Amino acid sequence: MNPFEMVVALVAIGAVASVLRAKYGIRRDNMGNELPINAVDPDAGRMKDEIRSLKERIAVLERLITDNNSASALDREIEKLR
Repeated sequence: MNPFEMVVALVAIGAVASVLRAKYGIRRDNMGNELPINAVDPDAGRMKDEIRSLKERIAVLERLITDNNSASALDREIEKLR
């Protein structure tokens, strides 16, 4: 195998490895350590908490709409949400 073919083979192996890492979501930090893709996003926990609280509020609003309450009770429930 001549040196040119060896260089082409090494570059091809590196390219295939990069494609596989991207496909499976493996990233590297500044030190070269491999991290899963969800470990890169520091805001993921905050966003999950926000989505959870929004789902709870939607559940309350759905309950208010579907229950057969009087108008004054509905007004009190809406004021509690504010």
